[in-house]
Amino acid sequence: MYGIKEAAAALINAEVTARQLVDDCLARIEDPTGEGARAFLIVYGDAVRAQADAVDQARAAGHSLPPFAGVPISIKDLFDIAGEVTTAGSHVLDDQPAAVRDAPVMARLKQAGFIFLGKTNMTEFAYSGLGLNTHYPPPLNPYDRQSERIPGGSTSGGAVSVADGMALATIGTDTGGSCRIPAAFCGIVGFKSTTWRIPRDGVIPLSKTLDSVGPLAASVACCAVLDDVMSGGAGEDVEAFPALGLRLGVLRNYVTENTDQAVGEAVDQALVRLSKKGVQLTPLTIEELERLPVINHNGGYVGAEAYAWHRDLLESRGGYYDPWVYARFEAGKAQSAADFICLAEERAELIDQIHCQTRHFDAVIMPSVAIIPPTLEELKDAEVANATNRLVLRNTAIGNFLDRPVISLPCHEPGQAPVGVMLMGESGDDRRLLAIARGLEDTIQLDQQKIFNREGSSWEPLLP
Repeated sequence: MYGIKEAAAALINAEVTARQLVDDCLARIEDPTGEGARAFLIVYGDAVRAQADAVDQARAAGHSLPPFAGVPISIKDLFDIAGEVTTAGSHVLDDQPAAVRDAPVMARLKQAGFIFLGKTNMTEFAYSGLGLNTHYPPPLNPYDRQSERIPGGSTSGGAVSVADGMALATIGTDTGGSCRIPAAFCGIVGFKSTTWRIPRDGVIPLSKTLDSVGPLAASVACCAVLDDVMSGGAGEDVEAFPALGLRLGVLRNYVTENTDQAVGEAVDQALVRLSKKGVQLTPLTIEELERLPVINHNGGYVGAEAYAWHRDLLESRGGYYDPWVYARFEAGKAQSAADFICLAEERAELIDQIHCQTRHFDAVIMPSVAIIPPTLEELKDAEVANATNRLVLRNTAIGNFLDRPVISLPCHEPGQAPVGVMLMGESGDDRRLLAIARGLEDTIQLDQQKIFNREGSSWEPLLP
């Protein structure tokens, strides 16, 4: 499977046609033995083939085309596309009018030449990090499919579409980890942007304070290109920062509690490899993070803002909600105006306090998710599902609360359970963080031909 830049170059050099790329993706989506029927809610099929043919004909005729004309990607079912009802993985909005225009971020991607294969499955209204949806069965995780493990959410279908080669990349949203959790669980790269960098008009909100738009793909380069397009650029990659001398703060408290052994070992080994490459690793304890559960005990921004958006729908269309999601929305009404004001004040204070502790580092590194993907069977009990959801979201939600760019990279050994490690930068330094991730990507993502050992490493294990 091509990366985005490689696909664009191959198309320009006539090494492949847009129709070939689209047909390959559609064949994987339509494979009855695969996960396409669960990964996608809508597949554009013949319309996509026609778009690809039009691109090929225009290119053959020598017409000037956008840089990524003919590159097929998938999009989450949260983004407005003109002429379609945006349903957010739910039946609640089935009676709503079709969108009049594309969401601005979708318009930018179309202008750059990307072809949308279809809209992908997701947690209903993006309100969970597990990827479960009672309306639409979730696609199974690419790892250990026999055990029926979850894909992570809420960008569940998008992550599986990339991991299974059904799309070259996907566009998701991230309110508490919805790009990075499924990326970590599915063994790909997921990027959460600083909130204000990419427009969110025409995107059904979960929390207008915390929502962000981001890409999921097989590489940092693919994410960097998509990030540039969505933030108003021409689709530029970033130049990799050299690893030697980079300073990373390694979070040791809060984010490492209740961590699976497989996760701890994979992250430790990634840190060993980084140390061998000359990265300066400094243990970092940020006591203020322990306040996050207390600050958000009433549901935080998501609880209040999600309830405000859904309040009328909960009354008029309540029977169409997943009961588990409905209960979570209803819980948001308990938060008072005073609670919300205090939340905003505490958030601002925490942002300042943590910035003072991290600003001397090039980035902060931590496990993306504390556990490997659990099975559907394990989550049938509602209490277990709620507890697992909180644990899965714990680490990723830090970046949203602090409004920082964060990227998740796979760090597990090939063939083992998928594990992600996150790099978190300072607010607004998205392109710099992507450049840092670009420089560390090959070291973090374990090369099967290069197995490092701990001998001679100056790094101590992250976990006891």
